[in-house]
Amino acid sequence: MTLPSLFIAHGAPDLPYSDTPARAFTESLGASFPGLRAILVVSAHWEAARPTIGTAAAPETIHDFGGFDDRLFSLTYPARTDEVVIAEVSAALAAAGIAHDADPRRGYDHGVWIPLLLAFPKADVPVIQLSLRRGGSAAEHLALGRALAPLRDRGVLIVGSGATVHNLRAIAREGTPAPGWARDFDDRVVAAVEAGDTAALLQFPMAMEGARTAHPTPEHFMPLFVAMGAGGGKGRALHRSFSWGSIGMTSLAFGEAA
Repeated sequence: MTLPSLFIAHGAPDLPYSDTPARAFTESLGASFPGLRAILVVSAHWEAARPTIGTAAAPETIHDFGGFDDRLFSLTYPARTDEVVIAEVSAALAAAGIAHDADPRRGYDHGVWIPLLLAFPKADVPVIQLSLRRGGSAAEHLALGRALAPLRDRGVLIVGSGATVHNLRAIAREGTPAPGWARDFDDRVVAAVEAGDTAALLQFPMAMEGARTAHPTPEHFMPLFVAMGAGGGKGRALHRSFSWGSIGMTSLAFGEAA
């Protein structure tokens, strides 16, 4: 069976302890994917000079945040990687002519372990992380996803972890309604994804309406292009909500079986 690829919102690090629709959705997500061979995650929180594969056998849980609930710092996600799947990721990138590196020390950042802790709490599926390319364009990350697409036929769930809207300058108390500009941008993203309008999304960030406000920096939107490339373009919204006012929690699936 060919798996879809996913773009999921990891939200703020307090997601495991938040009483939000996004938490409930994320907790329910894993049940849709029994029997996975592995999960490959591209997180907004790891950028490198070239796409880089985390190759540690048992990556540590990185608590790469501050100012949140102290309980978060005792949470760990003890998943392991898989040498065979890592080799397949490397081979897929090489076949597409994408130069890449390996990092044997990299742990799982919160863009990986926060959502997986909720969706796959047993941590019994191998998890491999692949970085974004620092400064890479939307088109480049779309190509990265396309290179990874064959892994969907091998039991590997490809996940981009970021946010449709990520403006930390505009955050407000949890439960505060999202501002109009945030809702408008999220609407445009979902409409383009569901129409398969890749060209509209590839205008990000320079010519896409509202992009500079929704994403003062681009890294949280780039994993969407990886998921979209891996899934063949057209997708649908699995969940839509906001957290902390200006963090888009929309999650998307691409390449689902008809």
